[in-house]
Amino acid sequence: MYTFFIILIVIASVLLVLAVLAQHPKSGMAANFGASNQVMGVRQTTDFLERFTWGASIAIVVLTLLATMSVPKSHISDKSIVEENIQNTYAPLNQTLQVPVTGMEAAPADSVK
Repeated sequence: MYTFFIILIVIASVLLVLAVLAQHPKSGMAANFGASNQVMGVRQTTDFLERFTWGASIAIVVLTLLATMSVPKSHISDKSIVEENIQNTYAPLNQTLQVPVTGMEAAPADSVK
């Protein structure tokens, strides 16, 4: 199920990019060159592309939440990868640094004044 949601997110992302690129700019230098297209083109296309952009954005958010909830339990660990790497790196180092104290025992805490 997780893979299915990821595939849907990728498809929605590609469609969102295409919808944004197909929209006419509302201001700037590029809007001056495309003004003749708006006069001859269909006015409903702009409304459809804007609604499609919002719908695709909302779909990506919802699909992302669903994908997060459907992550397989085998992929979830108690420790992060960083914590595991730190533990694996410093565990042998900690074992080699433990030097036994010979001839001198630590004094009890209440005897030290």
